Amino acid sequence: MKLPVLIGTALVAASGFAFAQAPQGDERKAKAREMHAKAAKACEASKDKREEYRECMRRELCAQTKDPAKCEVQAKEAMARRDKIREACKDKQGDARRACIREHAREHAQEQRKK
Repeated sequence: MKLPVLIGTALVAASGFAFAQAPQGDERKAKAREMHAKAAKACEASKDKREEYRECMRRELCAQTKDPAKCEVQAKEAMARRDKIREACKDKQGDARRACIREHAREHAQEQRKK
């Protein structure tokens, strides 16, 4: 009779430790906001020049990550993908444009699953 109670107590105690160590979403969001604010402050001088500002923000944000080189590669791939989609959907407007962008994003997601 005491064994099931003991096992139940141990499971409840163990689950408390598991939840206590789970990363908090609010903490992650706060850290991301802090990183963005720091990067924006560093890139303030180039705020008037859109492309230069975008490059500076990418560079500054990647510099704050665990693996800056990997971040740079992923960011450049994302920019290339964005430019490709913009080019493919440039003649469309409104709902047709949104549908075109979704279709290209879906194709990319399918390509990634195949890899």
